[in-house]
Parts: sequence; structure tokens; C-alpha cells
Amino acid sequence: MAQKPSIPKGTRDFTPIEMFRRDYIFSTVRSVFSLYGYSPIETPAMENLTTLLGKYGDEGDRLLYKVLNSGNPFSDISPQMYGNSSALSGLVCEKGLRYDLTVPFARFVVQHQSELTFPFKRYQIQPVWRADRPQKGRYREFFQCDVDVIGSKSLLNELELIQIVNDVFSKLNIEVEIRINNRKVLAAIAEVAGSPDKLTDITVAIDKIDKIGLDQVKNELREKKLDERAIEVIEPVLLLEGSTSDKISVLRNLFINSALGITGLDELQELFFLAATAGVADNLVLDLSLARGLNYYTGAIFEVKAKSVEMGSICGGGRYDDLTGVFGLPDMPGVGISFGADRIYDVLLALDKFPSGGESPAKVLLSNLGGKSVEYLLPVANRLRREGVSCEVFSSEAKLRKQFEYAQKKLIPFIVIAGEDEISSGNVNLKNINTGLQVTLSVNEVVIYLDEIDS
Repeated sequence: MAQKPSIPKGTRDFTPIEMFRRDYIFSTVRSVFSLYGYSPIETPAMENLTTLLGKYGDEGDRLLYKVLNSGNPFSDISPQMYGNSSALSGLVCEKGLRYDLTVPFARFVVQHQSELTFPFKRYQIQPVWRADRPQKGRYREFFQCDVDVIGSKSLLNELELIQIVNDVFSKLNIEVEIRINNRKVLAAIAEVAGSPDKLTDITVAIDKIDKIGLDQVKNELREKKLDERAIEVIEPVLLLEGSTSDKISVLRNLFINSALGITGLDELQELFFLAATAGVADNLVLDLSLARGLNYYTGAIFEVKAKSVEMGSICGGGRYDDLTGVFGLPDMPGVGISFGADRIYDVLLALDKFPSGGESPAKVLLSNLGGKSVEYLLPVANRLRREGVSCEVFSSEAKLRKQFEYAQKKLIPFIVIAGEDEISSGNVNLKNINTGLQVTLSVNEVVIYLDEIDS
């Protein structure tokens, strides 16, 4: 018996209608990125592990897919090494699938710095891979749509990213909330709590608060050896309510001896002021529990959630002023955000907000009645395509009913029919599959008729 075909868990095939919908997301995102002057780049699916390891924290490192060296990588490995998987992978794997697009981008900037004009604004739409546990909205292979600017410390860059988020989701007709925090504020909380060396543990724990709740976050902090005094400092900050100015005012009193914390609050205050000035502050929220667990963030951090659908973040990012330094290029500040195409897809599907479209991009099906009908309609198909009208010719002679059913299943809205009367008069019948309306037109009139419908 032949083996039943399958694909790895956490990966997916995409049907034509799913690709139609995904392309709608990608084209929308790409159009907004271009509108703000960002240029496209691409990087390889594989990176050297030296590029990836140590940039995402311990959890991120564990989720990296490592690629076995080609040839016979185990030829020089002693049997005693087989029991130590971590050490063994270091000997037989030199490459890994990229975990995100930001670290490869930092590597790209360092390698191509002499070819770039700074500040450099780029966007990148490519898949990434994480050895995570598959679940709703979380996959092992998924696309990210990243937009970054590197080579500038100005908070106008953060403002522009907020504007991009608003424009993208406005075009997609999704109402969102943009949550903002600052890693300097989080570092100051760790400092005031007497545990500055535990910043990573604190951020990893509180970043899970939406998933596991406050009590479990506190338990995780205890497991990371934070004492009760430290937790007593952290907890009220996470529960702080009121307006943005109220929260910042309370924190200024808490950070009275923390220059880093005051700097973080100043940056937040200025960013909210800029957003209000630009008219994009209505859906901004200061969320002091937002941590974004990646180690490379140094300033503002963002997370975007859909208002009407229970879903994790559909967009997120932040400022990373030290990332290129690990590749030998210090003092290269950057900030960026990443749109999660797969979660955006799930949100649009749940809200039924995808545009109409089906398995075929064709707008018109040219029927096949055999004989002179095909000879007559082939030049018509060529003419329609030259005029930019997507169409296909039914491949074999068949009854019109069968051809109508084909068009309906593929959501092709129009069908062109040419019988003996139409051929002799130089016309065609154009039928709307959905309404049943049929009109007799010349080929020139078909193009005009379809253009008028689109407009």
C-alpha cells in the first residue's frame, strides 16, 4: 500500500483561493511600505548559526531549526558524544533556518554597509521558521512582513512605524490597538526591584502575562530566584491603571534614582506627543506589562492586537540600538516592526473581510463550443489579455452547463459565448454568472463594459 502523503506539523499547503487571499495581504502591506519610501531586500533562508545563536535569549535559541552539515558530518564524531545533543549539534550543524528577519537584516547591513545610504529604510517579506509547538495562530513555518529603518535615533522613526501600522490595518479594514512600552522602563523596574541582573528573566516572564495570568508570572519569577520584595515592586507596575500621563507620573516617582528609567519615560512621553500631533494616537495604549522577550530590544517596543478577534499579537517590534555591534558595526541604531501575515489572515477570515475572489484570477471564461467557436474566440482572448483583462479559454468542447459550473466553482464572474449568429455578426454574448444577465457586444464593447463595471 502506498504511503499516505503528509507534511510536517506546523506547516501548511496553500490552495489557490488561500494564495489569492495571502497575496491580498502581501500586496496591501507592500503598497504601504513603498508609500513611506522603504526599499525591498531578501536574505537567505539559512544563516550561519554564529549569526543566529545568542540573539533571541535561551528560549529563542532552543526554537532554532539547525541544519545538518552536508556530506557525512558524523564521520569524526565519537560515540561518547551522542549523549550530549547540545554539544553534538554544535559539531555537526553550522547553519540554521532563520528565526526572524531582524537579525539577518542586521547581518545584511554590516556586510553591505558600503553600498547603503543611511538612514537605510528596508522592507522584507519572507518566511521564517521556529521549532515551536503548533497551535491556533502559531506555526513552525510562517511569513513575516518586516519594515525597518537603521542609522537614526530619531523618535520620528517610531512615529512613522505607528503611521504605517495604522495605514496597513485601515486598508485591511481591521480595528487594532497598538500597545507601547520601553525596554529602558523595564530595565529600570528590574533595577528598582534590586534585580538588575535578572532583566531577561523578568521580561521573559511578564511577556507571558496575557497567556498565563499574573499569578503564574509571579510563580515564574520566583522560580528565577527573584525574592518577594522584588515581586512586590514589579506587581503594582503591571497593574497600574489610568491615563498615559497618570502612569508616567507614577513611574517618575518610582524611578527618581534611575537615570535610565527617566530616559525611557521621556522617550515614551515624546512618542505619545508626536503621535497626538500626527493624529494617530487614538488607538495607542501604554502597556507596562508589554516586554517583547527578544534580547536585542533597547528602547520603544510595540505590539498590535485586533480588537474584534481573540488572537495573539498580529504585529510587533521595537528599537534595537546595539544589534549590528555584535557583527562588528557599533553605533548603528535601528527600529522596526513585523506584520504576522498568517495571523492577519486568520483575523480577516474570522471577520469575513477578504475581498471576493476564487481559485482563478480570471475575470472572464471564454466558452468552448468546438469548431469555428474556438477559432473565433482565441483572437478574442488575445485581445482581452492585451487590454489587461484576465481570462481563460475552456480547454475542451463541452456543454455550456458544464462550463457554467466550472466558472461558478472557480468564481469567474463572466463567461463569453459565441455561437453561429454571434460569429456571423462579429459579436459575442457576455453573461454575468452571478446575476444571469446576458448582453450582446462587440469585442471592443466587451472591454469597455468590463471597465465600466470595475469603475
